[in-house]
Amino acid sequence: MTVLVRSGVGLLCAVARAAIPSVWRGKYFSSGNEPAENNPVTPMLRHLIYKIKSTGPITVAEYMKEVLTNPAKGYYVYRDMLGEQGDFITSPEISQIFGELLGIWFISEWMATGKSTAFQLVELGPGRGTLVGDILRVFTQLGSVLKNCDISVHLVEVSQKLSEIQALTLTEEKVPLERNAGSPVYMKGVTKSGIPISWYRHLHDVPKGYSFYLAHEFFDVLPVHKFQKTPQGWREVFIDIDPQVSDKLRFVLAPSATPAEAFIQHDETRDHVEVCPDAGVIIEELSQRIALTGGAALVADYGHDGTKTDTFRGFCGHKLHDVLIAPGTADLTADVDFSYLRRMAQGKVASLGPIKQHTFLKNMGIDVRLKRLEGGRHQRNARQSKPFASLVAGFSELAWQ
Repeated sequence: MTVLVRSGVGLLCAVARAAIPSVWRGKYFSSGNEPAENNPVTPMLRHLIYKIKSTGPITVAEYMKEVLTNPAKGYYVYRDMLGEQGDFITSPEISQIFGELLGIWFISEWMATGKSTAFQLVELGPGRGTLVGDILRVFTQLGSVLKNCDISVHLVEVSQKLSEIQALTLTEEKVPLERNAGSPVYMKGVTKSGIPISWYRHLHDVPKGYSFYLAHEFFDVLPVHKFQKTPQGWREVFIDIDPQVSDKLRFVLAPSATPAEAFIQHDETRDHVEVCPDAGVIIEELSQRIALTGGAALVADYGHDGTKTDTFRGFCGHKLHDVLIAPGTADLTADVDFSYLRRMAQGKVASLGPIKQHTFLKNMGIDVRLKRLEGGRHQRNARQSKPFASLVAGFSELAWQ
């Protein structure tokens, strides 16, 4: 898990999407070896097979987009906000502390930049809403500090199902939600602490203003293009139907260059790379917004600094899952290339990091907070004669990526 903080000035650059030819006779790249009984034909698999038969092999990016965000066919796959991939945030107590520390960080940044009379808290992909809920709890506890500041919450969420879960977590039941499916602001309400809250499908619909942006485990599910270096140059990895098994997918290599190759650095030394144009577009928009109106952004995700190669993988029930098996039943993810995000912001905003999440949380004082929490738990468990598991020890023994 890596953290990247951004603030400064910036401009927005557009990334154009180019059409991909529909006929491919790519070289066989790789395929799962799962037996037929472990490769169920899901509705999403049938949809993808029909699509490939109609238009030809598809990019990994298109595959990820179809599997993860295809609400029209009812196969929206989503993760638990805290810990689908075995993240350290496994207990409600620690997840709450994580949110509290983020809330303190936002307030600290607000104070360090002059205590603006208003700010927006914007979260991209807020999951079930638990993290922003913990942050808002800190805002309430430090209400005397924020009493002269006008705060509003803005959530960027494409899933209607998840937005309803978020509303149940965050809003005041006595205040009816305003819904308008055709509007960029498709839902509005009031949080339990009385703060206005709004939902949007796209970041560009969020009002511009002094803002703090949060993206926690958001960028690692954005679609990536995969490339393999060959004697003929870079070739994009596509997904095709296995000619030996009609209801099975496989990877193939494109026979020639594809438009997405433009995103590969000319001095790239790796033999396999993953690029995420969507991430670059979002970072550039965040940079532009922060440049115009002030604020900062924090990105926390599984990632690397331009060193890893093949990170595309699936998770189902907290276990690794073949990405091509039973699509629509597992979460798909690829590690975030923070060197790419940094390039998209270079010269536009000040960029700090990436740093290990472990380091970030220790700098924020998580050790002290855990010890206080542990002391209270120890006293309660002693009175109830229950076994006691040390939160501090568990935190110290974690393997950090």
